[in-house]
Amino acid sequence: MMATRDPSGLELVVDPVRAEASLWRRFRFEDDLRCRETLFNRYFKLARSVAGGLFRARAGQRLERADFDQFACEGLLQALDRYDPLRGVPFSAYARRRITGNIADGISTMSEIDAQLSHRHRVEQERLRSIAKTGDDPLAALSELAVGLALGLMLEGTGLVEPGDAPDRRPSAYDSLVWRETQALLVAEIGRLPENEAIVVRQHYDHGLSFASVAQLMNLSRGRVSQLHRAALERLRKRLRTKGG
Repeated sequence: MMATRDPSGLELVVDPVRAEASLWRRFRFEDDLRCRETLFNRYFKLARSVAGGLFRARAGQRLERADFDQFACEGLLQALDRYDPLRGVPFSAYARRRITGNIADGISTMSEIDAQLSHRHRVEQERLRSIAKTGDDPLAALSELAVGLALGLMLEGTGLVEPGDAPDRRPSAYDSLVWRETQALLVAEIGRLPENEAIVVRQHYDHGLSFASVAQLMNLSRGRVSQLHRAALERLRKRLRTKGG
């Protein structure tokens, strides 16, 4: 006698294979951006694991771990775009080859100047260009810039999607109460952002993706990602000011 099929869809929740197959179907055939990000988040630790292994194998060279992570994420994005779930090859095996190859290609083509210019510095420059304003009031522009940079610093400490091997950024007993309360508000307000702005914030601050990689994940231009980043920080700033007032 055949088992009665659960009409509630609960079997998808308890069966990870079927749940992932559903994600691939919706991503591939329905162009669901949320499924694309979910799949990326699911395999992000795999990308970091591959990056960590290759970084340790090159110990002693003047290269930064963050550059390996960035190339790994780019490889993961390429794998997401090129993977055919109907061919029966496990995505983890397919992605691992893509990630490894992209890291090797990226490191081999880095110039000496690029190698010395840290990934973090490049990311901070992207943020700065995104939130910098020009106008008739330079003091007001400077004030807005300072607030934007402070928000960025707080967002890095929220730990929304924190890798398992990352430093513990949770507030210590010595952190100020105001700082901790503001971070808690940020976490709540990020969940209320428009979907595209929330994705930019999560991937840029939690996963450390460059705007170019976020753009690839979202199928947008880098300029559009920069605009979304600025809009998200502006929205968060206004909401925090309202709650703090």
